Amino acid sequence: MRCVVFGGTGYIGGRLVPELLHNGYNVCVVARHPEKLRETPWASLVEVVQGDVTDADSIRTVLAPGDVIYYLVHSLNRSDFVSLDREAARNVARAAEEANAKRIIYLGGIMPEGNDFSAHLASRNEVGRTFVDSGVPTTVLQAAVIIGSGSASFEMLRYLTERLPAMITPRWVHNRIQPIAVRDVLHYLVASAVSPARGSHVFDIGGPEVLSYLDMMRRYARIAGLRRRIIVPVPLLSPWLSAQWVNLVTPVPRSIAVPLIESLVHELVCRQGEVSAHIPPPEAGLTSYEDAVRLALDKIRALDVASRWSDAAWPQAPSDPLPTDPQWSGGSIYEDVRQRQTTADPQVLWEVIESIGGESGWYSFPLAWSVRGWADRVVGGVGLRRGRRHPHRLTVGEALDWWRVESLERGRLLRLRAEMKLPGRAWLELSVETAEGADTVYRQRAIFEPRGFGGHFYWKAVSPFHGIVFGGMLRNITSAAEESP
Repeated sequence: MRCVVFGGTGYIGGRLVPELLHNGYNVCVVARHPEKLRETPWASLVEVVQGDVTDADSIRTVLAPGDVIYYLVHSLNRSDFVSLDREAARNVARAAEEANAKRIIYLGGIMPEGNDFSAHLASRNEVGRTFVDSGVPTTVLQAAVIIGSGSASFEMLRYLTERLPAMITPRWVHNRIQPIAVRDVLHYLVASAVSPARGSHVFDIGGPEVLSYLDMMRRYARIAGLRRRIIVPVPLLSPWLSAQWVNLVTPVPRSIAVPLIESLVHELVCRQGEVSAHIPPPEAGLTSYEDAVRLALDKIRALDVASRWSDAAWPQAPSDPLPTDPQWSGGSIYEDVRQRQTTADPQVLWEVIESIGGESGWYSFPLAWSVRGWADRVVGGVGLRRGRRHPHRLTVGEALDWWRVESLERGRLLRLRAEMKLPGRAWLELSVETAEGADTVYRQRAIFEPRGFGGHFYWKAVSPFHGIVFGGMLRNITSAAEESP
């Protein structure tokens, strides 16, 4: 069977693909930027096709009769997400019907009772209905909070609990939630491909326990070995205010925190469809909340996080890579280029470069980086808290603090594309070159394409600090490599 995965570069998609391969399926991954998948462990085992769900023609060329389609695309952090998700779902639904696909499998969210729910939940429900009404047999799986290393919901829970020994919380922390382990979500997704169920179905999926968010935080603290958290719910905190707090305390930015919290203000308990009548649970049974948390923490401590919420591209950031032609911007481009010869071994210098960011920091003026990160968070950007997946190894497409790894030539070049809020587009290149003789050359290039007058003003305003920031990086990176044992 051929499984076509839309959203293979995201959190769930990055984990689903190896599970499908393990079960013997042929897998085609559709991605806007296939280069992001180049260094994934399974890249050579799948068919990777360039395509965009908002481009109907590119989708038609991908699908074939008998395909099982996994749709895992959500425009979670875009202001126009409703219209964008609607258009994308219609494109895929039409292409699937024309291709005579076998089944569409879509992962959405549990819908609360009544009609008073957020635009985010309504949009996900609309996408599911679009597929159900398409004429192609469809399985819609709806989950509440997914517990797994790297998921946005788990990161929000983890950082809130770990960083705040005492907190004032909104009333929704008492609402009932049926969380589910990511491994159980993957089980239902994979099993849906061969489910004997005919026609279209909508199933709520959840773990074996119904808890409140308050219970989840307190249990997390116990499992993580933290002191008992003091939590005082009050009726004054709105979802919007809660999202601002999450934006400041956790790595999850406001644009993602808002829809997550808007979902939590409702009770999210399984009630639609009887999934076990069509798809049996895992052989060992559904994973308890405690076991799901332990598994997630074990993965984090072992540096074995397969995918993260930040793997998905940041929508406000430029999607086009840096062209090689310096005239691409019409002559409006600023650069800060610095280089330094060093006696450090080229491999040691590269190891310092590839370990940059996250806990290692940026090798210059930490206060300035911190202030800029906080400022970015205040205006709704990603800030510096996304960190990195592994302390010493990067992959193309990975989020690195407020950057995205755009190009990686291991041992030679690292190019990062900025995803902070800027009046333009920015890149940072760090490279290793071999000079004549015994010395190594470390080269550093900051590139900025301004957008409008604000962009030009921004570059002029920050230029006086480049000597401190970029000059410090130049000196400290080479010194760290020279001092490395």
